[in-house]
Parts: sequence; C-alpha cells; structure tokens
Amino acid sequence: MSYYKRHVFFCTNQRAEGAACCQDFDAQAMRDYAKAKSKQMGIAGAGGVRINSAGCLDRCSEGPVLVVYPDAVWYSYVDEEDIDEIMEKHLKMGEIVERLKI
Repeated sequence: MSYYKRHVFFCTNQRAEGAACCQDFDAQAMRDYAKAKSKQMGIAGAGGVRINSAGCLDRCSEGPVLVVYPDAVWYSYVDEEDIDEIMEKHLKMGEIVERLKI
C-alpha cells in the first residue's frame, strides 16, 4: 500500500520571457492554500493526501493545472472555490470533479 492515498502536484513553473505558465495564475499561492486546507480538513499526511509543487507539467495552454495521483486526474482551476471543490469531492470523497477536469 502507498504511503499516501493521493498525491497532488501543482504546476508552479515560471517560464522566462513572458511565455505562458501556471505561475502567471498565482499557482504557488493556490498550492499553499491547498496544503493548509488539507491540514485543516484533517486529510494531510500518511494514509491521506500530500500536496506538492511541481516544475513544468507541460500543459501550459490549459493552466493553471494540478494532477492527482494515483488517479491520474488532471484539473484546471480559477480560484480557491475550485480548489475547495477538488479537495472536498475528489480528495476527501473520491469523486472526480468533471467540470474542472482536463
């Protein structure tokens, strides 16, 4: 069995020279929000969820993006409400949030 039930990677890449990237959408702040929220919800840690930053996930045109493993579900998001929905429905209840899936 895996150490974490789900592992979430937020692309927080900043590209040079104005090329499209997830950090243009304040991805690091959203990752920090999700990490704090997972602790607040009591789903963080061994047997639960791990929230991490990732370098470029190579889906810049669909950004900002995050991916949930081992489910291999990719999401785009706009705001904290979208992150809340992903966390409550997918990470806590195991339901894919179809409206945010890419």
